[in-house]
Amino acid sequence: MKLSIVIPCYNEEKNLPLILSRFKEVIKDESIEVILVNNGSTDNSKAALENLLPNHNFARVVEVQVNQGYGYGILQGLKASTGEFIGWTHADMQTDPQDVLKAYKLLETHNWNKNIMLKGKRKGRSIFDNIFTICMSLFETLYLRQKLSDINAQPNIFHRTFFNEWENPPHDFSLDLYALYMARIKGLHIIRFQVFFPKRIHGSSHWNTGIFAKWKFIKRTIQFSVKLKNKGIR
Repeated sequence: MKLSIVIPCYNEEKNLPLILSRFKEVIKDESIEVILVNNGSTDNSKAALENLLPNHNFARVVEVQVNQGYGYGILQGLKASTGEFIGWTHADMQTDPQDVLKAYKLLETHNWNKNIMLKGKRKGRSIFDNIFTICMSLFETLYLRQKLSDINAQPNIFHRTFFNEWENPPHDFSLDLYALYMARIKGLHIIRFQVFFPKRIHGSSHWNTGIFAKWKFIKRTIQFSVKLKNKGIR
């Protein structure tokens, strides 16, 4: 298996058929496996997956009984993956599975170079969300002294050996920051490619619910940034 892509799913019952159908369209002869992490969902996601998977042999499920965070779910999926290259994307259909295929083709173009990280660069977002992202990126870049832009863009894809070097990665939304920061510190060649970011089709964001949620996200991100800097990771 060349590429394993992990999709953390928390109460995404309505999006699961769309995700799998779209992956079925874009995955042809490529050696790609899709790992859906049922990340402690409280809706009917488990039953939906049991019904859907027999018709999608490129996908399998990792069950997390109790939700311990966005990052925790991803980490469980990465640990269960078999691909030479591994990574993750979102389940909300705001990141098209086609973007994973774009990354796969870029890996082919770069001869499966172990020292690269592929990461999306979002287009089509609201002005407010763009301003928020730019401000957070500027803060992280200045504070951690590494170029860190559009930190939460998807997908994130890299070689397994990079993942094996991680120590105590965070279990929350800071995982995106951790992965990009580590890639900079380890000297990986980071390739950004454009991805369109439309509105959700079903459901609502589990964190981006308004100004107070953003403030909570900012505080949590700053706290983790302080931990990263104090660790002096090299």
